[in-house]
Amino acid sequence: MTVKNAVNPSNERTQRTLVVPTPTPSGPPVSAGPETPSPIRQFLSQRGSGRIADNAFAAVMLLCASSIFGIVICIASILILRSHLSIAKFGWGFFKGQNWDPAAGDFGALPFIFGTLATSFLALLMAVPLALGVAIFLTELCPQVLRGPISFLTELLAAIPSVVYGLWAVFVLVPLVQDPIGPFLVKYLGWTGFFGGANFGVGLLTASIILAIMILPIISSITRDIMLAVPNHQREAVLALGATRWEMIRTGVLRNARIGIVGAVILGLGRALGETMAVAMTIGNHAVISKSLFAPGNTLASAIANEFSEATDDLYLSALIEIGLALFLVTIVVNAIARLLVWAVTRGAPPRVA
Repeated sequence: MTVKNAVNPSNERTQRTLVVPTPTPSGPPVSAGPETPSPIRQFLSQRGSGRIADNAFAAVMLLCASSIFGIVICIASILILRSHLSIAKFGWGFFKGQNWDPAAGDFGALPFIFGTLATSFLALLMAVPLALGVAIFLTELCPQVLRGPISFLTELLAAIPSVVYGLWAVFVLVPLVQDPIGPFLVKYLGWTGFFGGANFGVGLLTASIILAIMILPIISSITRDIMLAVPNHQREAVLALGATRWEMIRTGVLRNARIGIVGAVILGLGRALGETMAVAMTIGNHAVISKSLFAPGNTLASAIANEFSEATDDLYLSALIEIGLALFLVTIVVNAIARLLVWAVTRGAPPRVA
């Protein structure tokens, strides 16, 4: 290789030439050997395309998903087949009838539907604010020392059997509702008309309170997990804008977790709709529709539990099975309404800070 360094001719300097020797290869060129494949490439090349395994996996997953439809259809079919006598005799009037007289062969499920919906929604009114408070305290305000014990006790409430709740309610809650709580409600809220009549301690109010205690840990635990899943930069962004802690929780945490919170409430509602033993021990088991929350009542689940062993004729048994069908339909309708509520709250909008 030759590089020439030329100077300006006006300076009358001689041109100098710098010669750089070009290196020549010494010996023959070395040829590269065959590349050794990595162990991962060897494994992938030996196992084939994997199309059979992928198709088999997809078929198994499709079968698992289809089993849900199969189970629901099977349950609905059995309930309809076993309640055909009641359906043929009463038709849709069974769900509107208010008389339940097995001796006369007259059956109506409206008092049970009323008791189920009334106790469940009253339980939600009491449990949801308390569960949100527990979840917010555990995730945002609770000291690290107390977070573990409170979380453990909250989850422990969900593991207690319902019959234990019922026994506790009979010996503790019923006397409290009869003496201190009842007169207090009559004195300050008697004008509403919901706290009138005789108060025996058992009734819609007592059953609603025990249901609220039972669904509290479910809603609280799921809400806490949802709130913990909210990214910390959402909290930091709201605080950086000068918001208070409550404003941070309301706009940065609860707004992003609202879909999960509604889902937790739906699960709690499902537990309240189907609860049997604790409600049967505290509601009074009387098939009437009353405005007073002190009055005894009955639910769909408790009616089946109390009277199934007493069903002596086919029509009576068919009516009880149709009550199970009514509970099945009420659950479907309530969950559909809850889904519409989730859509109305979110409308597919992504989480936002403000």
